[in-house]
Amino acid sequence: MSAIAVPRPTLHHVTLKTTRVQEMLDWYAQVVGMTANHHSKFGAWMTNDAANHRVALLAHPALVDDADKVPHTGMHHLAFEYENMGQLMDAYERLRDHGITPHACLDHGLTTSLYYVDPDGNSVELQADNFGDWALSSEWMRTSPEFELNPIGINTDPEQLLAAWRESGDAAALHERSFAGEFDPGTPLDLRLPDEQSASPEDAALA
Repeated sequence: MSAIAVPRPTLHHVTLKTTRVQEMLDWYAQVVGMTANHHSKFGAWMTNDAANHRVALLAHPALVDDADKVPHTGMHHLAFEYENMGQLMDAYERLRDHGITPHACLDHGLTTSLYYVDPDGNSVELQADNFGDWALSSEWMRTSPEFELNPIGINTDPEQLLAAWRESGDAAALHERSFAGEFDPGTPLDLRLPDEQSASPEDAALA
């Protein structure tokens, strides 16, 4: 039997259910420059590039907030990538100056990433590729013993990271220093995941 090539479509958008459309519109506009191509009582369809929409907001009168979102299954985060470290650091500084700070900053090895929380409690990642090339970062991800050992990455203080970036402007050197743990904030990492202690006995037995 001859192999049939499977067409590979491009990921186009993510749709979020929400009870606060306007707050979400305002937040995504401020954080990642999104604008709505359509906004009505049914929700909103936002984009920050040539696509008709990249993030859709779905409103429905029967929706209720999930006060216990973190320990539940579902989407953990969505991510946006900047072209380079300079753009990521500029974004961090701009948002910080408007009172928007990340709940986590990680050097994943393949990317340096800042994680924020939107008005609905969804985690939103802003990242820059540490290799500046998807082929190189993909190869590192596939073959690196460091990633095999620690796929989450290195807890990093964004303020120390920003100061070092402003001093050197060298993305490769900055990644080397952060991945070595030089910018450890000395505080616990908030991944917005449930504590292991809260797992059921059955879950604990599987760990």
